[in-house]
Amino acid sequence: MSSNDFQHYTVMTHEAVDALNCEPGKIYVDATLGGGGHSELILQKIQPDGQLIAFDIDEDAIKASKERLKDYKNLTIVKESYSNIKKVLQDLGIKEITGGIVFDLGASYHQLTKQERGFSFMKDAPLDMRFDRDSDFSAYDVVNNYSEDDLVRIISEYGEERFTKRIVKNIINYRKNKNIVTTGELADIIKNSVPKTKEKIHPATRTFQAIRIEVNHELQNIKNTLNEVLTLLSVDAIISVISFHSLEDRLVKQCFKYYASRCRCKPNEPVCHCKPPMLELINKKPILATELEVKENPPSRSAKLRVAKKIASWEN
Repeated sequence: MSSNDFQHYTVMTHEAVDALNCEPGKIYVDATLGGGGHSELILQKIQPDGQLIAFDIDEDAIKASKERLKDYKNLTIVKESYSNIKKVLQDLGIKEITGGIVFDLGASYHQLTKQERGFSFMKDAPLDMRFDRDSDFSAYDVVNNYSEDDLVRIISEYGEERFTKRIVKNIINYRKNKNIVTTGELADIIKNSVPKTKEKIHPATRTFQAIRIEVNHELQNIKNTLNEVLTLLSVDAIISVISFHSLEDRLVKQCFKYYASRCRCKPNEPVCHCKPPMLELINKKPILATELEVKENPPSRSAKLRVAKKIASWEN
């Protein structure tokens, strides 16, 4: 695959990067490299002596971004999940992220539209949905090996699907005879499981989202990583997070709110012994994509950007 074959629209590029207040001489992290749009803008702002470490587990994204960013010397691209940021930075001899970090969560346009990646119900392909193609766990394993209870749990929780039980019942019945191998097979099972509604979205949208989240451990990675990253930020460093669905945004909102609160005591505690707030919320309500951006890239209509500044460290 050449870099020209890699298509990725970087959402809210300027909003997410401008929020970092990038300065030369500081260390920044792009936790989700993707097509390299955020990284390129950061690199332009931190010349000549700033440093950027960018993470991705998608080989296609890394190849395309290496080509796009080949002229920048102060860049380190790491093929690792952002869930391993702490260890990778330690291995690089970096104790603190002195400038800031940006997350652009979820699947990329390339992943969702590249037929053989198996993310889309619009194109028949092997059930895959792996961000990291070196992983040995895919959507095929979830759909064919998970118990009925586990399928109900992930589709209702991660997909917020109203007709979960009908869908799962039909998946179980179908796989009694043969395994579900392709996205087309699964999409047809789902389509035949739900009543016709006036909704504009495809009936398989929520279930496919749920399976993708499960395959890539997306929500658990976000939750664990946000808490860990805050300990790595220097005071005055910025964290900038773009999410694309309510489950992601809720995790970011709850995390930021907790660390920005003056009191985190349980209701029955008579005296507050809470540490001072670690974060200051830069925007209390999420920043949304502009009308122009939504017109150019319709999927950006669901993007939400939350930004916070570290104002204190908590000693263990």
